[in-house]
Amino acid sequence: MVIEQIVLLIINVLGGAAVLGSYVIVLMRSSSGSAFWGGVPSNIRPVYGVSMILAALGYFAFLYFIFFRITPKDAVLFGRYGYYMFYVVFLAILVPSALWMPFTNSYLGSTSTGMWIAVRVVLAIVGLASIALVWALLSLQTGKSGAAYWLAVVGSGYFAFHTAVLDAIIWAALFR
Repeated sequence: MVIEQIVLLIINVLGGAAVLGSYVIVLMRSSSGSAFWGGVPSNIRPVYGVSMILAALGYFAFLYFIFFRITPKDAVLFGRYGYYMFYVVFLAILVPSALWMPFTNSYLGSTSTGMWIAVRVVLAIVGLASIALVWALLSLQTGKSGAAYWLAVVGSGYFAFHTAVLDAIIWAALFR
């Protein structure tokens, strides 16, 4: 593993810990985990559960490809940027993801318009960054071959669908 991959690994380990940690801390302090569903009908919630698992599998598929199938010094993304652009994309996915649960919890306690806007903004950033990841993989000028690449593309596509459509659009529309 070279330094670029180590940096990306650190971003994912710390970012992933922040996301999971935010969920654990908020849910431990919350009286009802179901409050985070808001107005989402109970018959739709299992769809989200399955989708979360598929999105997580997709995440691991594209992480595998990015870590083990791309040579950082040869990577060209978006036609002109290097491997470091993955840092930007993953930070844009992980940092707002770590803020979603605390922001939503804060909104539940106050129902202020400003906090609702903050919840929507972090969801939109994650969704857009997830779409950028798909675009980065599709624009990759080296390493585009084989099953690992296509699993990464499909996995990132599903992850983007979940974060951009199910979370940022549908959950937000149904929540209130």
